[in-house]
Amino acid sequence: MSLILAIDQSTSGTKAVLFGRSGKVLDKASREHRQIYPQPGWVEHDAEEIWKNVLVVIGEIAKRNRAKLSRLGGLSIANQRETILTFDRATGKPLHNALVWQDRRGDPICQKLRAQGREAFVRHATGLKIDTYFSASKLKWLVAEKPALAAKLKSGAAVVGTIDTYLIHRLTGGKVFATDFTNASRTLLFDIAKLRWDEKLCKMFGVPPHSLAEVRESQAQFGETDANGILPRRIPIVGVIGDSQASLFAQRCYRPGAAKATFGSGTSVLLNIGGKFRPPKKDAVTALAWVLSGKPTYAAEGIINFSAATISWLQNQLGLIGKSSEVEKLATSVKDNGGVYLVPAFAGLSAPYWSPQARAAILGMTGFTSKAHIARAAEESIAYQIRDVLDAMRAGSKIKVRNLHADGGPTRDRFLMQFTADITGVNLIISEVAESSAWGAAMNGLLGLGVYPSLDAFANVPRRQTIFRPRIKAGAVKKLHDGWRAAVKRIL
Repeated sequence: MSLILAIDQSTSGTKAVLFGRSGKVLDKASREHRQIYPQPGWVEHDAEEIWKNVLVVIGEIAKRNRAKLSRLGGLSIANQRETILTFDRATGKPLHNALVWQDRRGDPICQKLRAQGREAFVRHATGLKIDTYFSASKLKWLVAEKPALAAKLKSGAAVVGTIDTYLIHRLTGGKVFATDFTNASRTLLFDIAKLRWDEKLCKMFGVPPHSLAEVRESQAQFGETDANGILPRRIPIVGVIGDSQASLFAQRCYRPGAAKATFGSGTSVLLNIGGKFRPPKKDAVTALAWVLSGKPTYAAEGIINFSAATISWLQNQLGLIGKSSEVEKLATSVKDNGGVYLVPAFAGLSAPYWSPQARAAILGMTGFTSKAHIARAAEESIAYQIRDVLDAMRAGSKIKVRNLHADGGPTRDRFLMQFTADITGVNLIISEVAESSAWGAAMNGLLGLGVYPSLDAFANVPRRQTIFRPRIKAGAVKKLHDGWRAAVKRIL
């Protein structure tokens, strides 16, 4: 059992990665899926399309690696965390499009609950804020808007799942209805101190507790699959974890004070704060990093809605670039941002502002402003948001952050990485394993299969890294960041 196959089901697509036991990428395949925008503020995915893409990428790996499949020990899953759907308990068929974490249709519900004074209770139980970024308000919307679906949930004919739950159910032919702790903890329905679904939270959001999946540790087994006959034999599904926690795990941030940022459509910054649950301070959230042998590890988290998605906006909506890889060249064609700041509040601003009603703006333009200045401002906005999140974490946890591990596709953008190091004032350590979320899931799978006996065993697994160190003087950093803060203040 020297190989493990990991599925990384992200906001933009689905990837299958075949790993050796030391993390070497032996093969990979990927498929994008549609982003569905029924109306402003709504974002959906076709869950059936995602399921078919999972089978396609597994099939591509299997076809190219037939001789190696005898050494395949298991299948692991990392997934977009807060995206939610309901599906038929018997058939596994989705009953509507999945509602994506970027979707804002739950905003009125969240506003009402906050007005009723529910925020403190929710934060103490879940570590999270009442915000439609998390799943529960969108579920409450579904129950209210679709009475037939609500009846199916009540009767048990329909169930609720994050993407991992849905894929596990499909992969096992309906035999397993389960999720892991990290995904359960992103719903606003799960008590992360007591490590269980909370009946009061379920009642608040109108979700029948019996419609929710069994919760297991990431290293547990979640049934077996041959991926609808694509694989030559059934293998265990083992190593299931939310994508951001998976990358924290892959970066070996196992001790308090270790932090990482995953650059993707959005960016999740996680800081390990140890094994004791601390109710979050005002501007951050507390996440369940993982549970291992019954012992939880917690993390402070800052969530950024629009990172690489901002670059996609430059490409798809404005046509300033032909593909995302062109943005670095355009941004560095000018010596500075020309006084231009882009605040990417396309779906509101998340941590540390938590302003769902904020809307995006480009500020500071003059007749001198070119598309290069706008591209540079878009890139810089990613770093500014990470700086804001780190500042909130430092203030809330009293933990110093000297290094920030980073992964994700945008880490190939050297200008963005250097600017992030400059603005945050920390060393930015880039993993050369671009598939960190997939590898984090696979690492949990290898633990579950007994290939590695403990976290300490991963210390001997080699890894390659690139380090970007801060090099701009403090005065220049302050001037740039003050300009950003002034721009944000204009739209709040």
